[in-house]
Amino acid sequence: MTRIRIALTGGGSGGHIYPLIAVVEELQFLAVTLGMELDIRYFGDPGEYKELFAANGIRITRVASSKLRRYFSIMNVLDAFKFFIGIIQAWWKIFFFMPNVIFSKGGPGALPVILAGRFYRVMVVIHESDSIPGRTNSISAKFAARIAVSFSSAAKYFQERGFQNTALTGNPVRPSIFKNIPSQNYAKDSLGFDSSLSLILVLGGSRGALHLNNFVVDNMQTFTAKYQVLHQTGIKHYSRVLEQTKSMAGPRYKAVAYFDDIKTVLSAADLVVSRAGAGSIFEIAAFGKPAILVPLPEDVVGGHQIRNAYDFANSGAAIVIEEENLLNSIFIAQVNKILDDPAKKTEMSEASKQFFKPNAGRVIAEEILKLAGRD
Repeated sequence: MTRIRIALTGGGSGGHIYPLIAVVEELQFLAVTLGMELDIRYFGDPGEYKELFAANGIRITRVASSKLRRYFSIMNVLDAFKFFIGIIQAWWKIFFFMPNVIFSKGGPGALPVILAGRFYRVMVVIHESDSIPGRTNSISAKFAARIAVSFSSAAKYFQERGFQNTALTGNPVRPSIFKNIPSQNYAKDSLGFDSSLSLILVLGGSRGALHLNNFVVDNMQTFTAKYQVLHQTGIKHYSRVLEQTKSMAGPRYKAVAYFDDIKTVLSAADLVVSRAGAGSIFEIAAFGKPAILVPLPEDVVGGHQIRNAYDFANSGAAIVIEEENLLNSIFIAQVNKILDDPAKKTEMSEASKQFFKPNAGRVIAEEILKLAGRD
């Protein structure tokens, strides 16, 4: 049985890690089909995702993680030192593993692994989730055999710079979340909601979205007068939100720290309110849900969330409310515009489904195996 060694890298958030897992799931399926043995290892700092890697059969090789900032910070001095430590570690550890292919999602810690791979002439595949490529992937593109992107604007960015090895694949979503998808009514019932009332799902991610949390708490009674709200607060904000809402939360409102079973909550939702990370957008699209997106401001994370949000909205699947305009009157008007008009809701749902590219993970996995010499 042929053995293929694949190194994964990239990190910093679930937006980097979950697409890695999605591609691994596809690689594992193809390996069984083609009679191959895979040795897949993650090179970097797994952070809070250590157990997720272990659950998917991925061994971890630690490499120091550093962030490439576009702005002045005293942390740049420390991270410059960590970056060179990371290069030494990656150069040494990649040598002993010597993968057939490196697959990178970019983000903190990925560049040293890419540079080590370049030194040893290892084939590199990168994937850019956002509409505006991050600094790590912009540099890594110079060494990549294949570049996969989620948004057409990112494809244009790379192609205009001479990278004709770029393909618009979409963002990989884990195949496992599509197994045994419940009906909307069943999902609402299982979550303790009334299946006859519209449900607004507010997604803040595992780390939460403080501004969204405050907005929901401050306006909860207005929202629940007509709708039900399922509110993902993020783990670190959960206790505070519970304390703030305990005196006014009724059966139409539930706060949850984090969702392990995202398919049930997305199946239950009539409308999703979320930040505009690529991972969130493509999971919303995978379930064909209309959305209201509140992207992080440009001065916080750069402009990629704003561009992501408008790219999704331009498809007809979402409405964008930038944070400075997130007012109760504006928000409720947009919610009513969607949920009070069945035709509008259906139109947005169909646009959301069309935006999703269901074979993204499979396409990338197949390309990785081709580069490894096995198609």
